[in-house]
Order: sequence, then C-alpha cells, then structure tokens
Amino acid sequence: MEKDYQSVKLARGLDILAFGAHADDVEIGMAGTIAKYSNQGYSIGICDLTQAELSSNGNVELRQEEAKKAQAILGVKKRIQLDIPDRGISNTAEQLKKIVTIIRYYRPEIVFAPYFEDRHPDHGNCAKLVKEAIFSAGIRKYEDERQLPPHKVTDYYLYMINGFHKPSFVIDISSEIELKKKALSAYESQFTKQSGSVDTPLTNNYITSVVARESLFGKEVGVAYGEGFISERPILIQQLLREKR
Repeated sequence: MEKDYQSVKLARGLDILAFGAHADDVEIGMAGTIAKYSNQGYSIGICDLTQAELSSNGNVELRQEEAKKAQAILGVKKRIQLDIPDRGISNTAEQLKKIVTIIRYYRPEIVFAPYFEDRHPDHGNCAKLVKEAIFSAGIRKYEDERQLPPHKVTDYYLYMINGFHKPSFVIDISSEIELKKKALSAYESQFTKQSGSVDTPLTNNYITSVVARESLFGKEVGVAYGEGFISERPILIQQLLREKR
C-alpha cells in the first residue's frame, strides 16, 4: 500500500479522497461513483484506516491483494492503508493526527466517509474521526505528524455501507454498475463462500443486496442504478432550470 505520504514533497492534490475503516468499505458504498469520475480523468484516492486484521475470513496479506485488484479495476490513483487497530478506531489525539496528515498531504477537494448510522461501530467511528480531521486540517496552528501546511476541504459527503437511508443526492452509476460488481467480487475472501470460510452476513449474497439497493436508489431518480450520499449541510444549486434557447 502507498507510503508516499511520509515523503518530504507534498503530493499533487486529489480530486476525491474516500476514507473507509476497512478495505472494501469504500467499494461497497461508492465504487460506481469512483469508477465514473476516474474514467473522466479525475484523480481518486482511497484511505483504509485499518488492515482489517480481525476479519472473520481471509488475512491481512490476502485482503491487501484483493484491495489492489479492486483499486486497479476502479482506476484509483492512490490507495493508502493506515495501521489503526481494527475495532480500535477512536477520536484520540494520535489517530486524529494521522488523518489530518493524510488530508494535508493529499489535499483533496472532496472527502467521503461512511455514514454514521451503521451496524458496524468501526464505520460510524471512522466517520466521526474523519469529520474531526477535516476541521483540524484547516486550522493553521494545528500540528500534524509532519508539520504540513493547512488544507481546507471543499465538500464532505457520507456514503452508505450497511443499511438503507434517505440520501441527500444520488449519483447515476448505470454505466458503472458492472465495474462496481467486479470491484466487489475482487474481495473473494469476504463475499464468497469457500471451503473452511466462516458464515457471515457478507458471504450470504451480500453483493446482490448491494446491487438491489443501488437499483432502488436509481428508481428514485429515474435511472437504472444509483449510489446515494448524505450531506450534512444544504447543497447549493446554481441553476435550477436549463438555459432557454
């Protein structure tokens, strides 16, 4: 996984940086959106806070290989994996500095994180930590791990992992749904029943349920498939109607 955030030179800014507690979180929530904007030439990054060492199936090495496959499928420019303990995500000073360092180094325009309401506590804790880090990253006198200059994120949105919530907006991923399924399928240890694997909610047609959710979101806005996102603040619309000809 990427370690270039430890170098002296600042990275070229990312257009989108999506945070997840574990590898596969971001893909579940917004793989289609990532593929959509990656294919349009935008620079996308994913940051996994943990190495998912407590996963019921697979191991750290296997999950890293699966994450690399998903990264290639989606055209993700950077994938960073931190060493925060699995089931140990918390808003501590040490963890906050780690996330602030990532935000300041990669200087994203838009940041995504999991929605707060989720059956897995790590997902909600990830959202809270990232929200705090976005604020702290813009404070000039806040000291991160590298003493990097402040960076203010333009927008911050939440994606859904488990569950179905009313979105603030939906992005059309009708053309990207097959790429989303392919990226999720890269995590074979998590989503496929294999000999000796532990039975979990993920191994019981989980990808099918995710695709069904995106179909429902799509129907809500008149397209085949969509990914729903939540904004904590009002979204500005510059132009309500198309210009008259």
